[in-house]
Amino acid sequence: MADEYGSDFLTIVDEDGKEYELEVLSTLEYNGNTYMAVIPAADSQDSLELEVSILKSLDEDGEPILCAIEDEAELQAVYDLIMDELYEEDDEE
Repeated sequence: MADEYGSDFLTIVDEDGKEYELEVLSTLEYNGNTYMAVIPAADSQDSLELEVSILKSLDEDGEPILCAIEDEAELQAVYDLIMDELYEEDDEE
């Protein structure tokens, strides 16, 4: 990820049509899939607590969609890899 050039942001729309702006903390390729660690963008935070969400990118009818990871083992493996990557970046600074 090109963090050296600043943060990446994306806007997602839920099933009810509500838009959310997210800041991408990390992107990870694992077992042939792409995963993203995201937090609510600064402008859309309702509180000071930040909750990191890990979303899986899937291809549906040729369009990329982001979804929650339902398999607990998959979620834990991806979480561990992303946290290792984020802490490794902090140690380098």
